[in-house]
Amino acid sequence: MDMKLEVVVLPVSDTDRAKEFYKAMGWRLDADVVAGDDFRLVQFTPPGSACSVQFGTGLTSAPPGSAQDLYLIVPDIDAARIELVSSGVEVSEVFHCATGYACRFNRSEAEGRVAGPAPDRTSYGSFAKFSDPDGNGWLLQEVSTRLPGR
Repeated sequence: MDMKLEVVVLPVSDTDRAKEFYKAMGWRLDADVVAGDDFRLVQFTPPGSACSVQFGTGLTSAPPGSAQDLYLIVPDIDAARIELVSSGVEVSEVFHCATGYACRFNRSEAEGRVAGPAPDRTSYGSFAKFSDPDGNGWLLQEVSTRLPGR
């Protein structure tokens, strides 16, 4: 049976501020539904993605900003970074890990990270990080050639 990840819920403190942030990045607004004072659902989909994000009021008990290391896969990390920066998003410089892949998860920006894309632009090896206004953390990852079966 196929199982497809369709939606990820992001905990935010200010729905309108989050809506403006994701809109400014060029993501498609799919829904903005209000049902009384205690429920609002906003859904955005990144360009080319089959998975959307939802945020709003009454969707999750998780603290705002607690969603971390959400991947956005891009074919050209430099171009993706430039596009985000031009839309007003603060994005880290492109980096790769000195050894393995653990450095992308470390909260310390310096621990294990090497400036610039992966040597020889190895697929799955180049990253950049950014956060939404609440601190939900996103990770750009360059993938030019997929692993078998993907």
